[in-house]
Parts: sequence; structure tokens; C-alpha cells
Amino acid sequence: MTIWQWYRRRRSLGSPSQQPPKIPRKETPAHQFLEKNEDAKISRRLDETLDFVQNILGDNDDFIMRRFCICDEHPAAALYFADLIDKQHLNDHILKPLMLTTLRDNPRSDNRSMKDYLLNETLYSCEGRTETELDEIIQAIVEGKTVILVDGLVDAFVFSTRQVDKRSITQPETEQVIRGAREGFIEILGTNLALLRYRLPTPDLRIKTIRIGRITKSKVALCYINGVVNPALVEEVFRRLSLIDIDGVLDAGYLEQFIEDNHISPFPQIQNTERPDKAVANLLEGRVILLVDGSPFALILPTVFSQFYQTVEDYSERYLLVSFIRLSRLVALVFSLIFPSLYVALISFNPELIPTEFAVAVAGGRAGVPFPSVIEVLIMEISMEVLREATLRLPQQVGGALSIVGVLVVGQAAVAAGFISPITVVIIALTTIGSFATPAYNAALALRLLRFPLVILSGIFGLYGVMIGLILIANHMLSLRSFGVPYLSPIVPGNFQGMKDTLARLPLWSMPKRPALLHTPNDTRLSKLTKEMSDIPANNTLDPLKVGDRRNVTYGASSPDNSDSSRDHTD
Repeated sequence: MTIWQWYRRRRSLGSPSQQPPKIPRKETPAHQFLEKNEDAKISRRLDETLDFVQNILGDNDDFIMRRFCICDEHPAAALYFADLIDKQHLNDHILKPLMLTTLRDNPRSDNRSMKDYLLNETLYSCEGRTETELDEIIQAIVEGKTVILVDGLVDAFVFSTRQVDKRSITQPETEQVIRGAREGFIEILGTNLALLRYRLPTPDLRIKTIRIGRITKSKVALCYINGVVNPALVEEVFRRLSLIDIDGVLDAGYLEQFIEDNHISPFPQIQNTERPDKAVANLLEGRVILLVDGSPFALILPTVFSQFYQTVEDYSERYLLVSFIRLSRLVALVFSLIFPSLYVALISFNPELIPTEFAVAVAGGRAGVPFPSVIEVLIMEISMEVLREATLRLPQQVGGALSIVGVLVVGQAAVAAGFISPITVVIIALTTIGSFATPAYNAALALRLLRFPLVILSGIFGLYGVMIGLILIANHMLSLRSFGVPYLSPIVPGNFQGMKDTLARLPLWSMPKRPALLHTPNDTRLSKLTKEMSDIPANNTLDPLKVGDRRNVTYGASSPDNSDSSRDHTD
């Protein structure tokens, strides 16, 4: 027998080399110690493994180490956090079957038979597995699972007994619609994945999980539809996620800041949503969805700019009405960006472009105002941002009253005192209302930020400054990409099929292809027969010109007597 064979045999028999390493108490943080000893295995001696777990988790008052015996003679222990588990499930489906097991039930005494017997014939819990790594055991306990250790076995039994109070599934407050689903994501990852599975009952839906965070080890789910998504996109998303090395991920916004292409751009390159139906719609187009345990928001990638002024309701209503609403939404978006700077440029540099009657009214309103128009607009813009933030952070009962007081009382007092002209109050009010029409909060926030440099440029160079600012913004947007997809697609580069769902929305039957910018392997989402059926004229079965007068119609296979009686009754 060689030395290497002797060493491996001693290790398999539970020699000192198999014993868990000792953790220096109160010197090294537990997560750092586990990272250095990630290959440590469970010992055959129960007390050694329990000492290891006790050194790491024993300082917690809610950590429970319940000892008992199975098969009348084998010591065992259940490890769990009392506040994270379902105690009734643990008692009825795990501890009770184990403690009632006797030697007569399991005559076989070898270790492998004992493990298989307990896992496959004794325990009733549906979610059970075995684990040999000590760091995985610790992670399972802190996640709310129950770990069962048995003396003489090098495998631990891990059962999903987690039970944490959660809020109910309600309508998302940030994405409300008139016509559409009334359910939204919550903070529990399992519930969010179930909502996706409920709307996509297909075996092609793939869900891959990865843990990110040295301390939190947050579970991140990567969702896509196999055969629809581009495999290169999935690989790139997984590569960017695997490069993240941070202590903890508490929200999906953490991931967004790490995996986006341009980190200094004010424009968001990844869209977020609380709506499962919106996430499913993007999955069907060939995009990838990211979900984080503990966050009610899903990340949609890649994303283009046109998605930020579109809503789920755009596809539930008829296309003529939706196209009008979408165009008005886009006008409000542009309106909220350039209206203050355009006002400053016209008042300060090019008053000859204003009609005479309107110019006289503006001059009369500005009489006595001590500030130039650019300072006046900046003061009002900053005041509105402060007021908006104060309204958002205050309790709901007080926030509504503050918005009314801030807009009416303070605005009217400023006009009466001569600090602000009435026309400036009207301009800022219309701009604020226009910014509210943008469905995406992060896109509206980017436009609010860009208003300030545009106002400053217009105050220095007039209309030339406005055009310079817009050219710089357009040039920046043209340079942006989201996972390789141009930000202004399908406008630039142009794609006729994609333009059918950009500025306006054409009928659904006129868009048989998925977005070409995603380069999906299967780009057909509407069958040719369905498209041809939309061109077939409708058969108006109940048209009076075709079926005759109502009094001469017989319904069903009624007898002549019944038809006569009905005719007499009608007459």
C-alpha cells in the first residue's frame, strides 16, 4: 500500500485530517473563515461537527441545536434558527419520523444504507437533500433551512423549512394601469418565480441561480426562454454577474449599477419593473430577466430608450387609441426637457420671435422682478425638486397636504411678493406635469437632471445654447449601448419592422417578427395563418340584411306550433 493510498484511507475513515478546522473565536469573521476553508468536510464524529457549527453560530440566541437519537442508539442533532423555520413542519415531518424509527425498521447497519433509508423511506419532507461541505451547511442554516446531522454519517440532511412573513401580492404602485393585470412582484424570490411560471407554463423557460455577495450571498435568478433568447446574451449576462465581488446585494439596483455598459450616463440602460406580465412580455421578445431575493423589482435587459415611454396597457387597447396616447406621452417627454430652456432663450435673447400681444403680457408680468429669467427659472426648478422630494419622503397623510400648500400658497406668495413672474410659474408647472407623464421613474429623473444644463446653456447662448445642448444629448444617446444593442434602436440604426412599435403602435397582426435588434434564433412570434386571417372579412351572422326581419326568425329547432305562437306573441 502506497503512502497516498494509506492517507486517503485514513481520511475516509475519519482520521484527524478529516476533522473540521478550528475557528479562532472573536478573531476572524465567520464568512472570512469559511472562505478560507471552503473545502472542509463533515466529520463522522457528530461532536466534532457540532463544535464547529457552535463556534460559528453559537453566539446567536435564536440558534437551536436539538439533540435526539434515531434507531434507538444513533445520536443525531437538528440545527436551525427558531425564528426562520416552520416549527410545525419540522416537528411533524422531520423530527417525529426520525425519533420513531427503530432498529427493527432498518435491519441494515452499514452507513450508506442508513443514509438512503432515512432520506428515501423515513422522512416525509418533499424538499430534502444531502450535503457534505461545512460551508454549505452553515449557509443552509442561516437561510432558514434545517440541517440534520447523524453520528457516523459524513452526509448531512438539509430540508427546506423556511417560513418568513411576507406581504400579499398587490397591484404595483409605480406601474398602475387601467386595463391590465393587478398583480406585482414581492420581496420573496420563490413567489416571483412562481408568478413567472404561472404566466409561462412552458418547459422552455429556464431559471438559473447564482449567489452574489460575500456576506449576504443573495440569490439572483437569471430567467430566459430557451430557443427564443440569443445564447450569447445569456453568456454575457452571466459573465458580468460572476465578476461582481461585493459584501452584499440588497436590491436589484445594486446589480444594475455593476452590469450596465456606461456608468456615468444619466440615461438608464437597464429597465426595471414590478409587473410579472411586463417581464413575461419581454421574455417572449427574447430578453433576459434578473430577479434578486429580497427585491420586488425585476431587471429587463437589454433595453432601448423607446421602452421607457411604453406601458403594458399599450398592448391591451386598440392600436389607434394607444398610438395617440403614446404620441402624447412622447410630446410630454420632449416638452418637459426643453420648455424651460426655450422660455429662457426667447425671453433673454430672441424676444422678437414672440407675438407682440404675448410679449407685452410677459413684459408686464416681469415688471419689478429683480432676477434675470435664467436665475428665476433655476430658482423655481430647484424649489420644485425640493418640494417633490419632500412630498415623496413624508408620510402619505402629510405629503398630499404639503404638495397643495407648496404649489398654491408658496407660488402665489412668491408672485405677490414680486420675486417670481406669473409666466415663470406657469412654465415650471407645465414642465412638471409633462415629466409626470413619463411612465419610467428613472428615465423621468434623467430628463429632470438634464433640464438644468440646458437652462444654463440657454441663459448664456440663447437658442444656439439650446441646440448645442440637444445635439450633445443626441450624440450621447447615439453612443450608448445596452449589452451591445444601440440605445436608439430601431430608429438608429433604422429598422422598419421595429419602427412599427416605437413612435406609434401598429396592429398586433402587422408585427409577426420579434425585435431584430435582439438577434433571436427564432424571430417568428405570429404564424402566417393568423396574419392571413386578419385580412378575411368578418362573417356578420346577425346582420338583419342577411338573416331577415327579427319577427320572421325562428331560433333553434322549434316546431311550427312554437314558431307560430312566438310570432303571434310578437305581433
